Amino acid sequence: MNSLSSRLLVSVSVLLLFFFGATIVVLDRAFTEAGEQARQDILDGHIIALLAAAEPDDYGKLVMPERLREPRFQRIDSGLYAELRHFDGPLVWRSRSALGLDIPEGTRPMLGSQIFAREFLADGTPLLTLSLAVDWETEDGASQPYVFKVAESLDGFNAQVAEFRGQLFSWFAAVALTMVLAFSLLLRGLLRPLRQIEKEITEIEEGDRVSLSGEFPTELTGVARNLNLLIDSERARSDRYRYTLDNLAHSLKTPLAAMRALLNDRHGDDFDARYNEQIDRMDEIVRYQLRKPAAAASEKLVLVPVSVATEVTRLIAGMRKVYHDKNPDFDVRVEEGMQFRGDTGDFLELAGNLLDNACKWCERKVRIVVVPSTGASAVASGMVLSVADDGPGIPQDAADALLQRGMRLDESTPGHGIGLAVVKDIARSYGGQLSIHTSDLGGAEITVSIPPVSSG
Repeated sequence: MNSLSSRLLVSVSVLLLFFFGATIVVLDRAFTEAGEQARQDILDGHIIALLAAAEPDDYGKLVMPERLREPRFQRIDSGLYAELRHFDGPLVWRSRSALGLDIPEGTRPMLGSQIFAREFLADGTPLLTLSLAVDWETEDGASQPYVFKVAESLDGFNAQVAEFRGQLFSWFAAVALTMVLAFSLLLRGLLRPLRQIEKEITEIEEGDRVSLSGEFPTELTGVARNLNLLIDSERARSDRYRYTLDNLAHSLKTPLAAMRALLNDRHGDDFDARYNEQIDRMDEIVRYQLRKPAAAASEKLVLVPVSVATEVTRLIAGMRKVYHDKNPDFDVRVEEGMQFRGDTGDFLELAGNLLDNACKWCERKVRIVVVPSTGASAVASGMVLSVADDGPGIPQDAADALLQRGMRLDESTPGHGIGLAVVKDIARSYGGQLSIHTSDLGGAEITVSIPPVSSG
């Protein structure tokens, strides 16, 4: 039961089974009670007809006519029976239809009242009975109590109930099956966007697609957007790491080749062979270690909250040690509870490179400000990181050139000229951007803006 559509279909089927089952029980109960009430009314009409037909004889005793209005009383085993008894029990009259049957006397009603009950013949045939006790007053003023009783076989009624139940089950089963089929077709259409996402993700894994399309319902647009952001971020991260490692490998190859050339000029074959062997081993180790991070970059990305205040404090403590001669005055302004939802190393690269540049060029003051992006909370991944100093600043026409790898304004200053390029690449991998301005402190102010992952 791993399929979402199967789970929904089974859940709906169970709900329909419960709902229709309860409905069938209620309708069956209502039909049975209505049928019994209708038969009670019919039996009550037969009792009234018997009362109207009864007449006292010459001795003042009640007698019934040979033929009654209801023909079923005259037909043997018609299913409708009647009898007249004295209140104390002796039988006075019984309809022709009850010939050979022993109608149960049942509970005797009080005078002037009637009892509607279910009873059974000797062979187990169920009956609906209605008994009425009356006090019959003769012309001479004397009175005699009698019990009029009519009974109807339930075989016909039970057959009607069974037929009704059969029709009820058939109709509800047909309706339930139709609803399940209709829901399955509807579900198939509603889940088509999910199948489309699955198909496009498979195409991305196979290299046939670079990102998810944007043609999804509103509920899935955010999912597709965040997946695309994650894919783009991971692809940019992998490219950045591979580019950095390729540069490192290329840089290491040159000194290794020079060492090999110098050692080959030395005298002594054994000496050269031993050192060449060690150099080859170093080269293999370096190549192996450099391939590991590049391979790991393509694995699953896990983003965890990074405490900005904690990492900034650690960075500043390190900068104080590196630039202890200059002893910069740091102004730290970090939003309370601020978190960067991403890789810790990425944040350290961002803030560390900017702080290092600021400390390198400042006269005395360095300011770092970290606040959430506009419209984001302090715990969201979006942030605005700004580092300013009171140094000579960066000319506006040179700002774009500084973002290229290897470009530096002052070649006499130690460095490789890749710090701002690394910051720009990291910011871009999170969908952000880097900008260079003039600080109110007099020097440069470099700002990195990273939007929230869930924005949009």
